[in-house]
Amino acid sequence: MARQRSGRHTSVAESRERVLKALKSLGLRVVEYLEKGEFPQLEIPSRTTSNIEYDSKLRQYVLGPRKLVRTARNIKHLRPMAQLLWTAMFASRLIRERKTSTLRDAFYNALGFGVDFEDQQESDETVTELETLVGTVREDFNIYPEERSSVFGALVIEYTVPGYEGKRLDLTTIPDGAMIGPATTTAEFVRCDAEQVFVVEKGAIYQRFLEEGVSQKHKAIIVHTAGQAPRATRRFIRRLNQELNLPVYIFTDGDPWGMHIASVLIFGSALAAHVRELNIPDAVWAGLWASDIERYKLPSMRFNDEDARRVAELERDPRYVSDPWRREIANFKRLQKKAELEALSRYGLEYIVTDYLPEKLAEVSK
Repeated sequence: MARQRSGRHTSVAESRERVLKALKSLGLRVVEYLEKGEFPQLEIPSRTTSNIEYDSKLRQYVLGPRKLVRTARNIKHLRPMAQLLWTAMFASRLIRERKTSTLRDAFYNALGFGVDFEDQQESDETVTELETLVGTVREDFNIYPEERSSVFGALVIEYTVPGYEGKRLDLTTIPDGAMIGPATTTAEFVRCDAEQVFVVEKGAIYQRFLEEGVSQKHKAIIVHTAGQAPRATRRFIRRLNQELNLPVYIFTDGDPWGMHIASVLIFGSALAAHVRELNIPDAVWAGLWASDIERYKLPSMRFNDEDARRVAELERDPRYVSDPWRREIANFKRLQKKAELEALSRYGLEYIVTDYLPEKLAEVSK
């Protein structure tokens, strides 16, 4: 039976007006200081792990009360303040002209305008800082990362972006899956014959799922994150869960980094704790667990120093206080080993689909 959407997300026009109003308000704050003959200053929420706290209503980690004050009175603050205000101007221009930019493109636009960013990382950081001040996400500024995620499954979407309004796409008609970009993320869900969502970190496993017909056999939508899921992908998965009531199961490598990829999808990330409703709190991390390395006798690699440090960091992180997180952190510390999803191929290319997938689904669905 086809599922229809259970809710309506904010329209593009509504989002556009809201963000333009917020950007204008930011500019007026600076102007008011200048008109009073005072040095402009801005209070910027601190985006550190020590300043995140769990919001039980939103069911995600959000920024706490700590803030940093940036003031033009301090000469060291002038440069980052100028960078921030230029970025706000650039975002406003993109929205008004209905154009889009990538993070890379934003960086080069800044250099062309004479804004002194040392590298793209500093430029990206400024975009994130603007998000915290305005209370929105960079996608609402029409600034996107390079797309790399894909989706395949029994879902028909209808585009809402200018020039493509009303055009539909059946996500089963593209053999390699459709790229998850801004047009896909904001599209309407017209018809869905899937009953669940499988999110996979690795491209090889994504292709294996497609080749072995997992979408049809398990009535599933398959999403490939290509490592840490971009925000557009997280938002898209959340919509599948919230609007279509589809359960979400996450499959990552059996290492501290894979565990963190899964937790960011479920709890949200510290770096994006200022972004609301980006996580999928009901999603389930189904594997690869540290305990699976022993259970399935998988080929594994010894931890290096970086792996050991990462496990220690996760152990101190407030997001990892319950099982399976706490249990699997303990298993990683005990084993000092890691394994990739591809390690399941020791039993045959189809094993991950014919044996591991149904066994794990039965285990985590109890």
